[in-house]
Amino acid sequence: MAFSDIEHRECPPPPALAEFVESFWMLVNHADTAQPMVLIPDGRIDVFFSESATEPCQVTLRGLDTRPSAQGIPPHRPVFAISWKLLAAEYVLPVRLAGLLETGCPLPPGYLGLGAADLRDFDGFCAKAAARIAQLLPTEMDARKRKLFQQLYASNGALPVGALAKAAGWSSRQINRYFTRQFGLSLKAYANILRFRASLPHLKAGRLFPEENFADQAHFIREIKKYAGVVPKELARNQDDRFIQLSALPSR
Repeated sequence: MAFSDIEHRECPPPPALAEFVESFWMLVNHADTAQPMVLIPDGRIDVFFSESATEPCQVTLRGLDTRPSAQGIPPHRPVFAISWKLLAAEYVLPVRLAGLLETGCPLPPGYLGLGAADLRDFDGFCAKAAARIAQLLPTEMDARKRKLFQQLYASNGALPVGALAKAAGWSSRQINRYFTRQFGLSLKAYANILRFRASLPHLKAGRLFPEENFADQAHFIREIKKYAGVVPKELARNQDDRFIQLSALPSR
């Protein structure tokens, strides 16, 4: 099955939400059979809205992934989603993220006021979700955390922990304690995922050598295989479009 059978749309958040929300997106499999896929770590927290056999609108939160896993996209059943940045886990989302590595949990029906009718109109879904999230934003935030995440995302995980700590005015030990307690993994482990993700556009373009902050080619190959389950050449080939996150990237 080719990615051409999948309808994919993505919408950036309003600027006021950009520290918490990475994007709104949707997938619809227009084929008559399920689309097999490999979910690869990308450093995002996802909340999925979809129809199921038992509920008109099922809401599921997926925590962080640190390894690839086999998934599937059911046919003719729209999946709408909100991809969150880590700052949302503490200030906006209703569950503790640390216990959700490699897994997820259901959220209450009607989360953010969204229901089955909202899965018919992607633009309306984005507008309604953004308006409800704006109401949940905190009036005050820890300035150290804010600076930490700004530097972390801007560098695609390339800055060492010490440099991030210095920029945030926060000790490395305190940051790692915070990351482990809040997200279930260390800051360095999360930064490595961001660096892997930043390599995906290069791989899609057929550039099989490290362009991010990898020590050498051997290190690059090990990291790609760790997070995708295959070597860079096979990931770039993306046979049968099974790496949906790679297929969905815009062509350059």
